[in-house]
Amino acid sequence: MATSQRVVIIGAGIVGTNLADELVSRGWKDITVVEQGPLSLPGGSTSHAPGLVFQTNPSKTMTLLAKYTVEKMQSLEKDGQNCYNQLGGLEIATTPERLQELKRKHGYAQSWGIEAHLISPEECLKKYPLLNKDMVLGGLHIPSDGLALAARATQLLIEKTRNAGVQYREHTLVTGIEQADGHVTGVTTNNGSIPADLVVSCAGFWGVEIGAMIGLKVPLLPLGHQYVKTTAVPSLVGREVNKNINAMNAELPILRHQDQDLYYREHGEQFGIGYYGHRPMPVVASSLGVTPKHVDEKNMPSRLDFTPEDFEPAWKATKELLPVLRETEIADGFNGIFSFTPDGGSVVGQAPNLDGFWVAEAVWVTHSAGVARAVAETLTEGRSSIDISECELSRFEEVQLSPEYVSETSQQNFVEIYDIIHPLAPKESPRNLRVSPFHARQREQGAFFLEVGGWERPHWYEANAELVKTLPEEWKPVDRDAWSSKFYSPIAAAEAWKTRNAVAMYDMTTFHRFEVSGPGAVHLLQRLTTSDVSKQPGTITHTLLVNSHGGVLSDIFVSRLENDLFQIGANTATDLAYLAREGRHQTTHTPGQWALVHDITGGTCCLGLWGPRARDVIQDVSSDDFSNKGLPYMGVKKTSIAGVPVTMFRKSFVGEYGWEIQTTPEYGQRLWDLLWQSGKTHGLVAAGRAAFNGLRIEKGLRASGSDMNSEYNPWEAGVTYAIQMDKKDEYVGKAALDQLSRKSPSKRLRCLTVDDGRSIVMGKEPVFYNGKAAGYVTSAAFGYTVRKPVAYAWLPSQVREGDAIEIEYFSTKIQATVTKDPLYDAQDRRLRGEGSSSEPELQKRLKSLL
Repeated sequence: MATSQRVVIIGAGIVGTNLADELVSRGWKDITVVEQGPLSLPGGSTSHAPGLVFQTNPSKTMTLLAKYTVEKMQSLEKDGQNCYNQLGGLEIATTPERLQELKRKHGYAQSWGIEAHLISPEECLKKYPLLNKDMVLGGLHIPSDGLALAARATQLLIEKTRNAGVQYREHTLVTGIEQADGHVTGVTTNNGSIPADLVVSCAGFWGVEIGAMIGLKVPLLPLGHQYVKTTAVPSLVGREVNKNINAMNAELPILRHQDQDLYYREHGEQFGIGYYGHRPMPVVASSLGVTPKHVDEKNMPSRLDFTPEDFEPAWKATKELLPVLRETEIADGFNGIFSFTPDGGSVVGQAPNLDGFWVAEAVWVTHSAGVARAVAETLTEGRSSIDISECELSRFEEVQLSPEYVSETSQQNFVEIYDIIHPLAPKESPRNLRVSPFHARQREQGAFFLEVGGWERPHWYEANAELVKTLPEEWKPVDRDAWSSKFYSPIAAAEAWKTRNAVAMYDMTTFHRFEVSGPGAVHLLQRLTTSDVSKQPGTITHTLLVNSHGGVLSDIFVSRLENDLFQIGANTATDLAYLAREGRHQTTHTPGQWALVHDITGGTCCLGLWGPRARDVIQDVSSDDFSNKGLPYMGVKKTSIAGVPVTMFRKSFVGEYGWEIQTTPEYGQRLWDLLWQSGKTHGLVAAGRAAFNGLRIEKGLRASGSDMNSEYNPWEAGVTYAIQMDKKDEYVGKAALDQLSRKSPSKRLRCLTVDDGRSIVMGKEPVFYNGKAAGYVTSAAFGYTVRKPVAYAWLPSQVREGDAIEIEYFSTKIQATVTKDPLYDAQDRRLRGEGSSSEPELQKRLKSLL
């Protein structure tokens, strides 16, 4: 965007002031920051934040945002006073389970490029002599963690940006957002109107109220969080560091005792203690009233009265871990308001219902500068250098935006913030929000459900348990370690075997489906995708959405049903927000080329019927021609099966012949019953997501979001089959892709197989090449057909096929090899049905199954 854009930032906390600074540093000048409180201490979460910065997170995005925040905080200095004290961070384990968790976290640190060390109990005591030596089993030490003084940083940023021309308006309450023709035009305040081309809400826990002004649901919940200061610790009295404001009156590492939901820092001779183990305390921000003109450390809107009864368990656990605190009492305490979200991530991005209105909410001090830079980069350059899809405002499904859902899940995230949670662990509540019409039949088959986006999704079926006993030796599942065995069943091996050798039925209802219609539908999709989708109706195109820099936003399937009607198979609600916004823009600017994009997922249901016997099952219930001639690979047609109207999509995620069979929900159960009855004589089983993942990964199909995102281009990700460099139409990212095609990638997504054939990894583990951390695992599963665990990982381009590498899993190095990609059916013969169902050897195997 042009640097002449008029920007209004709502909120002068650590995020808003950082954003002003990031925009100024990129040449933007017309910036106004509006703050309802006094600039000296605005009174939001920034004003009371304890400032502990622990960078390492299971999310690469959140870790890198924190890493930049540390760098930015270190650069802020005036009159010899810093805003960051790099004391280091120490997380200690007092249970064997936590010790294992720290090993996983150490792996994350290595994956994301953060220096980290697993240390012994003795080393923990050296770094933190106040610990109870009888309790500590080990620790994780990260030297670059430390204390950030957010309030001081905010003041320095205000002064710096003011000198650069940024206007600040304190004691100014936002009362409305002005708009015209679908675009923001200004901000209404109690002190008049401020015109704007862009408005960014950095209002923290007040963000819900700001969003409501434009009808935007901002999914965050303000919650009270307990923090106390003790009286003076006798052994800390008189230290020089107590007087050193530049060191923030601290010399010990910041400390986490996550087994008891606690963290600690020094305040000179006092100790500060934060506690997450108490009951959730939700707050409605609008009930706090207007911020008063005078705010101080003891009186601010975000500081609620202390509830000592909630802190009693924490105080008991604290005196056990840190015996020196038995000589102290609680001198001061409060319940400070912070923002929590349904999935624990920040909420960042442009409102889907109003162009030019952006949010950067639920951002803690730890990630503040990183988020600000990401927003500034997106506004000025069209993309963030760090992929922020995990933080995207538009990532939530409609059901996840309801007040009830936001409240329950955000409170649960508060309760579980320090818990050891398996990456596949589903929410316990709320559940059964969205079920497919096949749900009753799936329950009859003993489906084990996990949850995604509110959907119940089968991962395996207990009805197939007996099949495990009859598996051929080469298909029998291997034993797994305790961690990877959670939310897994060996039944998945039997379901994969049936898919490869007979036929299986998968519920595909939960995948996103959109319709694009209107006279401008072709133009819209030609303008946004990397492939030519202007083929005749009845064709499917697997293509990419990329940003203007050529980074992969998503991969989608575009099915042309009619001249002006397309169906999109997409990955996330963010895909919908992007396509719908672009459709609106096109309709506004060229009304004769209008295009409507809407979500049809809930109005459809879908079964994937795949395997060498799939055609036999269909032919028993329909006289239509489903041969390669009647419906070729990557073809689509509308027809009926025994009176059920269906749309047949000839594509597959598991690498086998077959179709996605789509109908509307009222026909769903009948469709299941028809295929189930027909399939009995052909060995049909219902199969779940666990088998699906294993089959997908050995077929080499990338997963958007995990295997590839906007930080990587198609050459690096190995998806150049989804771009057409000779496409005549201009499209987003075409120029960038043209330049990238002439460059050698510096990194590549590589396929790995585990040498011992049995050691399982889960994803996000660090990968070592020549003894050094060189990349990380993006996704992994057991390859049932190839009889090995398979993983994909980002590695330097000099790593070649056949090279030996190591994957670190719970501090153990697992030997693996870079291998060909894909591992299974590289020529797509099975997918295309080129003789696969008539091969004599296969026929013999099928007879043994039935």
